[in-house]
Amino acid sequence: MSEPTVAEATDNIYASLRADNADLDAHIAALKAALTREGIKQAVFDPAKLAQGNRQGRKLMQAYFRQRGVSVAFSE
Repeated sequence: MSEPTVAEATDNIYASLRADNADLDAHIAALKAALTREGIKQAVFDPAKLAQGNRQGRKLMQAYFRQRGVSVAFSE
């Protein structure tokens, strides 16, 4: 099986968030590896696709991902 791209890893994280955070840490690790492979500094997420796209939900997500070594930004 090939390594997922950043886009595939991001889609997996959206699916995990919809599935009550199932395997979220594994998907974050895959995203971190994909970011490193592609030379990208931070992952960009669409707040509209998040369960809690409000400011509090975005800050919580940023903090959780930062603890796992992934910098998160949000699209406008």
